[in-house]
Amino acid sequence: MAEVYYVGVDVGTASVRAALVTRQGLLKTTAEEPITIWKPQPEHYVQSSTEIWQKCCSVVKKVIREVQSDQVRGVGFDATCSLVVLDESFQPVPVTQDGDPQKNVVMWMDHRAAEQADRITNTGHRVLNRVGGVMSQEMQPPKLLWLKENLKDSCWNKAAHFFDLPDFLSWKATGSTTRSLCTLVCKWTYCPSAGWDSSFWTIVGLEDLLENNFSKIGSETCPPGSPLAGGLTPQAAADLGLNPGTAVGASLIDAHAGGLGVVGADVQGFDLPCEGWPITSRMAMICGTSTCHMAISEQPRIVPGVWGPYLSAMVPDLWLNEGGQSATGRLVDHIVKGHAAYAELQEQVNQRVPFTGADVYSYLNSHLAQMAGSPPDVDLLGSSIHVWPDFHGNRSPLADPTLKGMVIGLPLSQTVDDLARLYLATLQALALGTRHILESMKEAGYDIRTLFLCGGLSKNLLFVQIQASATALPVVLPDQSEAVLVGAAVLGACASQDYGTIQEAMEKMAKVGRVIQPNQELKSFYDRKYKVFLQLFSHQREYQALMKHR
Repeated sequence: MAEVYYVGVDVGTASVRAALVTRQGLLKTTAEEPITIWKPQPEHYVQSSTEIWQKCCSVVKKVIREVQSDQVRGVGFDATCSLVVLDESFQPVPVTQDGDPQKNVVMWMDHRAAEQADRITNTGHRVLNRVGGVMSQEMQPPKLLWLKENLKDSCWNKAAHFFDLPDFLSWKATGSTTRSLCTLVCKWTYCPSAGWDSSFWTIVGLEDLLENNFSKIGSETCPPGSPLAGGLTPQAAADLGLNPGTAVGASLIDAHAGGLGVVGADVQGFDLPCEGWPITSRMAMICGTSTCHMAISEQPRIVPGVWGPYLSAMVPDLWLNEGGQSATGRLVDHIVKGHAAYAELQEQVNQRVPFTGADVYSYLNSHLAQMAGSPPDVDLLGSSIHVWPDFHGNRSPLADPTLKGMVIGLPLSQTVDDLARLYLATLQALALGTRHILESMKEAGYDIRTLFLCGGLSKNLLFVQIQASATALPVVLPDQSEAVLVGAAVLGACASQDYGTIQEAMEKMAKVGRVIQPNQELKSFYDRKYKVFLQLFSHQREYQALMKHR
């Protein structure tokens, strides 16, 4: 009997990826294509849904080349929580001042709607209890309000469909406008038990979305992984190179797909503190351009500054809380590539590449080890330099987009050694940010015993080790290098009904690869560094207060 497969498609910030995944969760083939990001104005980031779908088709065709199309039992999509705008004929509607219809996606990291987000927060509406008490500008209501107030004629009045990008992809594949509970609950204020709250949309000035039973933003919903319509339409099947009717699962936001790809793994035999405990003792961290911290519970838990609780947003019938850092991999790139010694660093790396295959970050990790002399001493190189990492605002647990980055301890010199220390201090700051989120969740009743990491930044072993040591928790890395793609494939496996539940598919398809233990010798060091970390925040608050006065 021929082996069966599932296709997982992941639309990230800057690329589209696909994988052909076995029933056991093993990656057979992968492919990747870049996608365009436009920045027409400061804080504006836009993309094209047409280009994104074209790239989805391209990567899927690449990964299925070596198998028969009838061996592919299901397809799952995940994507960033970006906003797609289409007209009544499902054609793109521009979200930029220049009126280019291809630029019809407001990206997740677009912060144009900061003022609208503040106004929504100031309403104090009850739906804010499900988003940590503060409406983030990265969610969809403030972006919708911005479009209504700033592009009413060219965008708002022409728009008939507002999709979260994951739902756009499942619509494009199946023709179904049914939305995933993942997107609507996490980014649109939808409540699975009560539906849309009309009073919220009215009080914020978006009452026109109530028309036709909220048809513009979604009248029908279903849990992630549910089979949609009749599967792939003939047109989508031709575009993707698959058979019409191939099962398609309701989609996920990319971070949540990463959660499915790691957090449900069988941990027996790895001597982890979460063994024998429910899945609620685990936190999934999806570490890429930004980082999402995902924890699930059997009962709803309100964590100030942390999104949720969201019912059935990732795992059906369980509540999700989602912390996050708006810039992590992006911040590391910003710090390293913006340093005066970056050109010199590149020269040193280029001299080694032919012999070692090293990239900039593996080179920096080796350089720090040479500077320290012994592995435990690497962390201590950050003793005199401290970073507050919120260069793009704080998502959790402070929920303050106005916060900025801080660096204390810079010397007058600008050598590669100085760059390496600043890079190290940035990794440490990101890990202390995780600790800050964990402490907020602990106060709300969570008992997190193990971290499960995936995403591009988790391939940096120094980053991973610092996460473990700074939080005093072991870190699990997945057996498969692309856990987000495995998570997307889980959706296809569930839609095909080869697995009965998301939980069953997670346990069978997600696997432990490597365990990184915290360095207990560094506990005192990170306790002290965490105190400095929190003082940086206090100082910034003081500076902001002082500078408000003329």
